[in-house]
Amino acid sequence: MTPDERRAFGARVAQLRRQRGLKQDQLAAAINRTASWVSQVERGVQPVVRLDVLQLLADGLGVSVQVLRPDAPQPTTPPPPTEEEPNDLDEARLLISGHPALDVLLAEHQPAETPSIAELRTAVDEAWSLTHAARFAELSSVLGRVLPRLERATRTAPTKDRTEAHLLLSQAYQALAAAFVRQDEADAAWVAADRSIRAAEQSGKPLNVFAGIYRLAQAFVRLKHLDQAEHAASSAVAVLAQHSATGNPQPEELSIQGSLHLVLALVAARSGQREQARQQIGKAREVAGRLGADRNDFNLEFGPTNVEIQAVSTAIDLGDAGEALDLGKQINAEQLSPERRSRLLMDLGRAHAQRRHIGEALECLLRAEELAPETVRTHISARSTIRELVLVAGRSASPDLLGLAERANALE
Repeated sequence: MTPDERRAFGARVAQLRRQRGLKQDQLAAAINRTASWVSQVERGVQPVVRLDVLQLLADGLGVSVQVLRPDAPQPTTPPPPTEEEPNDLDEARLLISGHPALDVLLAEHQPAETPSIAELRTAVDEAWSLTHAARFAELSSVLGRVLPRLERATRTAPTKDRTEAHLLLSQAYQALAAAFVRQDEADAAWVAADRSIRAAEQSGKPLNVFAGIYRLAQAFVRLKHLDQAEHAASSAVAVLAQHSATGNPQPEELSIQGSLHLVLALVAARSGQREQARQQIGKAREVAGRLGADRNDFNLEFGPTNVEIQAVSTAIDLGDAGEALDLGKQINAEQLSPERRSRLLMDLGRAHAQRRHIGEALECLLRAEELAPETVRTHISARSTIRELVLVAGRSASPDLLGLAERANALE
């Protein structure tokens, strides 16, 4: 958009807002943005070029996208809806519904068979491998077997084993929370993250509590509870920063601290707070520099590479597609998990979509699908980007694009 186009668009937004009797802060609350962002849009400072943001703004104003912006692409007629498929984590969602070990509460004696801690440890490692590979249906099956056994172990195992049983339970719930976030099941992720924090505290491993808070903040972001996400992450960062300032922090502590800065960058970007988002990315880079290498402490995959991947995502959320693509060219993510590499490709696809590079965007999304098909099929940003590409391409949409849209159910 040119400066004149931004100003004309902003004036249109302001006019429609006043017609509905809304104040800027009321409109901002309705679309999960800040009043400052709305003000910048109306003044022509903040461009609105993404179709998903344009749709969000139109919904908040109670008008169609075409009324808000007449030159926006006309939607194509979607195919008939297909029968809804079960979610890959439906079984796991049932696991966190209700108390996890009611039978133990009423048992008059200890069960004859106590789960082996070694076996449980192996199962939790497998769960995290499946999470990193974005193989969520298999993860749900594994956790369906191991979570009930872990819950029982924390209550019935010999005293000497209960500390590790609580730690393993915390790690299992963190894996489940991470998977729920990636499948847009954020309410379930909240429950799983909260349980992971409780189990971590009972294990006597405080850093695992902070790792659980990271998962909780991610759930809040996906729920669009940005104030709760900011509170959870900033409170944890403040304590970690104070602790690390008094001595030589272990690498594991730095990994959590840096990851929480990335959450705060995400919160700021989603709130349209450009400067704060860049400041948090800068702080995460500083922590990654102290760490010196990519690590996988607490399955966070934090390190210099992951910071740059998040910088790409942040730039896209701020509408800076060119910056995102420039950053993406410098990243070698081959050492990271399939899920994380797929996420980078999805973000680059989003950036190309912002620039209306349909072919390049489609190529990135197809490569992401090869790495982690379940993630692309369920990730809300990926589906939104695919839908946008179909709308922009219109009748000239390629068979590859339409096939991807069908597999992702992006036109429903």
